Amino acid sequence: MLAAGAGRAGARLDHYLHSALTQYSRARLQEWIKSGRVRVNGQARKPSYLLRAGDTIEVEPAPPLPLAATPEPIPLSILYEDDDLVAIDKPAGMVVHSGAGVRSGTLVNALLHRFASLSTLGGEQRPGIVHRLDRCTSGVLLVAKTDAAHQALAAQFASRRIEKTYLALVQGRVKAERGRIDKPIARDPARRVRMTARLEAGRAASSEYRVLRRWKDHTLLEVRISTGRTHQIRVHLSSAGHPVAGDKLYGGRASPLGRFFLHAARIRFLQPSTGAPAEVESPLPAELEDWLKSL
Repeated sequence: MLAAGAGRAGARLDHYLHSALTQYSRARLQEWIKSGRVRVNGQARKPSYLLRAGDTIEVEPAPPLPLAATPEPIPLSILYEDDDLVAIDKPAGMVVHSGAGVRSGTLVNALLHRFASLSTLGGEQRPGIVHRLDRCTSGVLLVAKTDAAHQALAAQFASRRIEKTYLALVQGRVKAERGRIDKPIARDPARRVRMTARLEAGRAASSEYRVLRRWKDHTLLEVRISTGRTHQIRVHLSSAGHPVAGDKLYGGRASPLGRFFLHAARIRFLQPSTGAPAEVESPLPAELEDWLKSL
């Protein structure tokens, strides 16, 4: 049990716990608060609750999470495979690896069931994972089978030799035929689930686009990125006044499909063992094809 002294009056509950219980991550503490495992004066409170002097805080820790992912018989669509890697056609709605309360139905769980051996460099919760796609983003994703292949691909990502091309339907009519957005991306201090390109600080990020087709209220873009920042394309296009269609987090209107229109259509890289140029493409999912036909 903890007691809030006069010096902590006015502090947010989640901020106080993070400073008082440093042995636990902020994400775990947030989960406990939201699940009612944290009570202030006997009552469950929101993370934003402002403490008062003399408040008593009870914390009921949840059992520790499993250290390793669990194989699950989930179907996978394979676009390409060799001894070093496999290219998966990830569907929208599938989380790449466990986290933020998601433990089942992940791509990693499916990979563990399908393949006898994967790279170990990502740890027990992320075997084979070299890069990621957002939950609602579909398309091609590379997975390393060996540690050597993982190192080689990670080095290509770090040196920006891997080229990733996406298809994005955005709101509004983009005027320029081509464009480039160079804005650093950082965590949004006001809403931690978002990223932002409105701050001077952040990690360098660059996105190039060209117009493929225009409609009255939408534009289809081909977007190429060499950096892979969290939510990069979504943040950059929203900062330009053209949020990805269906992306409510960054200003887009809600989609009846329950996803936004962003698809990882192509990836170019060097095959880890031979160094030969390789390219893998993912066809546009049927629901996105239908979306375009409805415009």
